[in-house]
Amino acid sequence: MPDFLQRFHFQDTPVRGELCRLNDAYHSARAKHHYPEPVAALLGQAMVAVALMTATLKLKGSLILQIQGDGPVGLIMAECNQAGDVRAIARFDADANYTDTQWTTLTGVGRLLLTIEPDDGERYQGIVPLEGASLADALGYYFQQSEQLPTKFIFAADNEGAAGLMLQVLPGHNSGEDDDLWPRVTQLAATVKNEELLGVDPEQLLYRLFHEESVELFPTTELRFKCTCSRERSANALVSLGVEELREVAAEQGGTISVDCQFCHQVYGFDAVDIEQLFQPAADAPDSVQ
Repeated sequence: MPDFLQRFHFQDTPVRGELCRLNDAYHSARAKHHYPEPVAALLGQAMVAVALMTATLKLKGSLILQIQGDGPVGLIMAECNQAGDVRAIARFDADANYTDTQWTTLTGVGRLLLTIEPDDGERYQGIVPLEGASLADALGYYFQQSEQLPTKFIFAADNEGAAGLMLQVLPGHNSGEDDDLWPRVTQLAATVKNEELLGVDPEQLLYRLFHEESVELFPTTELRFKCTCSRERSANALVSLGVEELREVAAEQGGTISVDCQFCHQVYGFDAVDIEQLFQPAADAPDSVQ
């Protein structure tokens, strides 16, 4: 089935859930990079995580997850918008030994950043230290500290795909409204096996886990790998450097500046004429950059 996100709700309770599975998008994110298996698995988990969290946003825009540490995996960045477009990239030490796949070994000491970029409105960013023994632990810590929302994440990733499950108490409620509810559903969720999360039909999977609960399922949302880079965004990034510096760089590179998207490897070229046009007054500028 296509890459998907499925929301569900425990009826008459303040607890909601999301289930996500990525196969094609995961492969697309890895296609032009040579990630060691542990790095690729962590990248897949981050892609699933950002898709799960984007589904909870009440505004139109994008959510960006960044994992920054001093370990061999120095950076993982994953982004998803409400249209279901997902992209991700990892920066890692190619000479490191990746036989130890523990989260704390891969990432080292660092921080986790979540950035909301609305289509309209102000950008918001939350930052917490990397805590726990997994990305799931680190994200649970983030929501507890920054949002005061009890949240449980479970992830799985292998060479074929990545998947995840999120449970969360709705804003404005607390897990104590049913003293047994939150520990019960989180304990049930913790019984899921990686192969089930990665391969079992979502409706069947939720029944296996929560058949004693009243679970309301919502329609699935299709997800896909799609990079948001563009020639216009590349041009805007160049403008911030200033015309004199761009002229110098272009001269050093044979007359053309190439902007290479780190996510999809699309290359945008700007020659001397393009560079001068970037700094024309708006009234004199062409309708579009060719």
